[in-house]
Amino acid sequence: MIKRLSVAIAAAVLLFTALVLPPAQAQSVNQQLAAGSVLETIKKRGAIKVGMSTFVPWAMRDKNGELIGYEIDVAKQLAEDMKVKVEFVPTAWDGIIPALLAGKFDLIIGGMSITPERNLTVNFTQPYAHSGIQIVAHKEQAAGFKSLEDFDKPDVVLAVRRGATPATAAKRMLPKATLRQFDEDALALQEVLNGKAHAFITSTPTPAFEALKHPDKLFLPIPEPFMQGAEGFALRKGDPDALNFFNNWILLRQQDGWLKERHDYWFKTRDWAGQVVGE
Repeated sequence: MIKRLSVAIAAAVLLFTALVLPPAQAQSVNQQLAAGSVLETIKKRGAIKVGMSTFVPWAMRDKNGELIGYEIDVAKQLAEDMKVKVEFVPTAWDGIIPALLAGKFDLIIGGMSITPERNLTVNFTQPYAHSGIQIVAHKEQAAGFKSLEDFDKPDVVLAVRRGATPATAAKRMLPKATLRQFDEDALALQEVLNGKAHAFITSTPTPAFEALKHPDKLFLPIPEPFMQGAEGFALRKGDPDALNFFNNWILLRQQDGWLKERHDYWFKTRDWAGQVVGE
């Protein structure tokens, strides 16, 4: 009888342990994750640090040297909704992910396309913008070019921004072409304007804007983007609370139309061009 009672008590203890301790441990883990979230850092600091890089019309300097653009509007509105200030950290594009991992800023809002390669290193939110990759070409150098096959030749020089998704797309889809990489979009474009490259490959709407600005030198050999992309905020891995918050912020700002309104202003009009030198 005593032996049976002991077995019953042991079974009850084991059952209690199985049912009670795991949830308690899970709650402890959840609390630790929440306390370590970048959201807590942002709230304590009273400011959100945003890594970004300048390229039209995502982020650029106006005539007074102030940052303007779609990304800038997004980051400012995000900060306002979080009731904190925003601090922009301009960073070279090819070093922006290492800088995020090193803790130089809290997240990247920089027109970063979601790719499997990047996603192995950082987490992405759901897309807050959708862009495409398009070609703007020199009228003389690329005369008669009408397809991707026309550009996929060893004697064709393509200018791209180093480390950007269009550069990766050009390598994959135009492997025979000669790729010339630059640290800034403006430098890559200038190479084409100078007649030293056949075309500049970059994200929409830049190709269309540049063709309109330089009708004597540039044209769109392929009217539509040859590749579609989706852009998300990039975060350090291991922070589910931050990922959840930013995903829901994007969802709500999509639902109320704010993201579309801002995107249409920067990508479908040139009303802002007078604020920027050279635009």
